[in-house]
Amino acid sequence: MDNLFLLVIILANVLISIKGFNDEYFFRKYQFHVGSIRAGEQIRMVSSAFLHADFIHLAFNMIALYSFAPVVYGALGNFTFLLVYAGSLIFGSLLTMVFHGNDYSYRAVGASGAVTGIIYSAILIYPDMTIGIFGIIPIPAYIFGIGYLLYSIYGMKAKNDNIGHTAHFGGAIGGYAITLLKDPVLLEEHTFMVILLAIPIIVLFIMAKAGKL
Repeated sequence: MDNLFLLVIILANVLISIKGFNDEYFFRKYQFHVGSIRAGEQIRMVSSAFLHADFIHLAFNMIALYSFAPVVYGALGNFTFLLVYAGSLIFGSLLTMVFHGNDYSYRAVGASGAVTGIIYSAILIYPDMTIGIFGIIPIPAYIFGIGYLLYSIYGMKAKNDNIGHTAHFGGAIGGYAITLLKDPVLLEEHTFMVILLAIPIIVLFIMAKAGKL
């Protein structure tokens, strides 16, 4: 039953993304677009998280989700898993509006915010796990999570694609906060990891305050 929730989310992402690949009007109607959102189309803050820039973008997000989600629903249950996913999605969209709310032409798509929230949640729960890059190169999961956000900082600065890099951070904040609120004992059991995973988020806000993003 646990896998059903995950598979439904993945299926929704795949089907809606494929629709977007083949229907430019549909893609533009539901992507994240600041001007349209500020004009009242708040649905884009959710719908954009089920669209992707291309198949590689879609595959990367879904593989990451499939890899980390079992840790979250296995430890926290189905409801909290859905709460982390949905909450991280919303946090990602809200942070994007904070950073880009005055850029009416800003556009983005991707489940990255929600997925990053799941990644951060899983690492907080099980900090010793490893993942296989390309299925063969094992690295600590927390290195992947932190590296994912550092790449997002690069993407935010470069602004050379249609991927919602800012949403990664909102998602990470959502997953981080919701997981610790639901299971505060992690603050004592995994104190070092709690601090370590906060570093990229702190770096982001320092750079933003310094006007470097």
